[in-house]
Amino acid sequence: MKDWISYWDSDHPIYVNARHFDVHYRAIAADIIRLLPSAEARVLDHGCGEAMHADRVAAQCGGLFLCEAAPTLRARVAARFANESKIRVIGPDEVERLPAACVDLVVANSVIQYLKQDELKSLLAVWRRVLKPGGRLVIADVIGPTQGAAADTLALLRFAAANGFLIAAFFGIARTVFSDYRKLRAELGLTRYSEDEMLTLLRGAGFSPKRIAENFGHNQQRMAFEATKSA
Repeated sequence: MKDWISYWDSDHPIYVNARHFDVHYRAIAADIIRLLPSAEARVLDHGCGEAMHADRVAAQCGGLFLCEAAPTLRARVAARFANESKIRVIGPDEVERLPAACVDLVVANSVIQYLKQDELKSLLAVWRRVLKPGGRLVIADVIGPTQGAAADTLALLRFAAANGFLIAAFFGIARTVFSDYRKLRAELGLTRYSEDEMLTLLRGAGFSPKRIAENFGHNQQRMAFEATKSA
């Protein structure tokens, strides 16, 4: 296993049990719903993962593109939502072929830490092109320069305690220590940004950005940013 896409396409131990899996994706769906600009909005969730509760998002908006790079995972998501007329599951190459100015909101949650900065810059150009004038990009789960694995572990344990899977979380953390995730994190690293670096990067890509108070999901040590497409 040589890259992050292969990892996410494998049977990995990130979710410690079914309860963790469910409440994680339920929380992400709620986070996206609170950002919807209208009931008619068209949304791109780029790097959607399993997107277990994407049907909840689709019920509150006009249409939802789910983009996933990992092919096996993408096929599973497509099968899950095959009967959802508002949901279209696509790959990154299909995002590049979307019509200009076709979505109102782009969400990228827990994505950019797995990209090199040049890859992110290329994606920012794609996202800006597909956004309507005045449309918004939300980038969440951004890791700061000083945040380490210990902070992530503590955030997970707090989330587990609040949602009834604390014992499973301890066992899951132990499994992760010996998993490919830790090896890949050591070999490939995670891309980190300070608040100022993110704001500068977004401005340079043609957005009017700001940091927003609440990150997606359970780890509030990480950052989230909202960026409006500039004229």
